[in-house]
Amino acid sequence: MEIKTPTDILKEAILLEHRGRAFYSDVAARTSSEAVKRIFTIIADEEQEHIRFLSDQFKHYQKHNSFREVEPQHGASSDEVALKVLTDEVKGQINAAGYEAAAIGAAMDFEAKAVALYSSRAEASGDANEKALYTMLAEWERGHHQWLARIDRELREEVWYDNNFWPF
Repeated sequence: MEIKTPTDILKEAILLEHRGRAFYSDVAARTSSEAVKRIFTIIADEEQEHIRFLSDQFKHYQKHNSFREVEPQHGASSDEVALKVLTDEVKGQINAAGYEAAAIGAAMDFEAKAVALYSSRAEASGDANEKALYTMLAEWERGHHQWLARIDRELREEVWYDNNFWPF
């Protein structure tokens, strides 16, 4: 197994965030649903914040050969975010078999890959600041994944209900 340097991991993380931001921005631009546009714009904006955060860490690491200390984050929990975006308006504007629902599935894959990358790097690191950085990023991405999964689950349940797919 190839052992990657901290700068390699940071570059990979920045690239992953750029790809996610580009995808989310594209979905927001393509959808005709204002509610869906809001969801994907929120995620794209958060991915841009992750890019900025990782880029600052990269610059610091390049200059000092160490990770900058990570300040604890006090944002909204993933459930709070889900409750804000998971409205009847959003569910009503997303066809569970349409483009937006497929985009939610793809977004969940992006977030799962980010969680896996950040979690594995946090686990492998012996540097406390690096571990804190990747643990925090994994939690951010896990939050995105959780509320996307919740939207996906509720959309599926609506389709099942509308089409009498319930087994009871």
